[in-house]
Amino acid sequence: MDNLLGDFLRARRERVSPADVGLPDSGRRRVRGLRREELALLAGISSDYYIRLEQGRDQNPSVQVLDALARALRLDEPSRRHLHQLAAPTRSSRAEPRVPASIVELISAWATNPAYVQDRLTNVLAANPVAAAVSPNYAVGRNLLRAVFLDPAERELRRDWEQMAADGAAGLRAALGPGIADPAAGELIADLAAGSAEFRELWARHDVKPRTGHLVRFRHPAVGNLDLHSDKLDIPGPATLQLVVFHATPGTRDADALASLANLVSAR
Repeated sequence: MDNLLGDFLRARRERVSPADVGLPDSGRRRVRGLRREELALLAGISSDYYIRLEQGRDQNPSVQVLDALARALRLDEPSRRHLHQLAAPTRSSRAEPRVPASIVELISAWATNPAYVQDRLTNVLAANPVAAAVSPNYAVGRNLLRAVFLDPAERELRRDWEQMAADGAAGLRAALGPGIADPAAGELIADLAAGSAEFRELWARHDVKPRTGHLVRFRHPAVGNLDLHSDKLDIPGPATLQLVVFHATPGTRDADALASLANLVSAR
């Protein structure tokens, strides 16, 4: 039986040092981070109860206990919400991910704004031609996490690969929540862990970071360095879908480079 709550608590406990929370460090320690007893003390619960939580023998902690543990572990807001989700999982949607036809028509009409639609596992379900010109992996049927971690060409394309990789692992954990146990998610995680030491290391950190807009830095073979703003918009519906749209700051070299790339697409 999966022990998602216990795995998360253990991983985050090991990343907090006694000095971080004002506890005396007694020197040589047999465990990384806080001991179970120390975390229980900081959260104001009994050691026995905390051990049952971490071992998966009690999976129904109260909201008050979860908040106390989040404070003791110094979790940020996304990680605190993730902790609550693991303790009270909701049934995940089994709806077949379908991109609304209006969204497909919309992004197809954008000649100079790369755009695609992804599901919670980062499978690309729709994309326009200029997006595929930015990266061949922005194409229907591709999985962006597999591309980032397993495709050497994608690593070469991204000038900010390390940050993209860290955000990718943390974003997957945020998107899945308790759905990590779903077969499709488990298959993706297993493939990434088998093929990438970087993914294994990042996944073991249990970082949680929702997918939001940011600046993406490319090293494009046709137009050179290309910095694009990436905005992520949730698409309402039974399945978890996001519309991702790129744009360049007007009047910059990046805007000129993106226009040149769009012209190459239209010339084809």
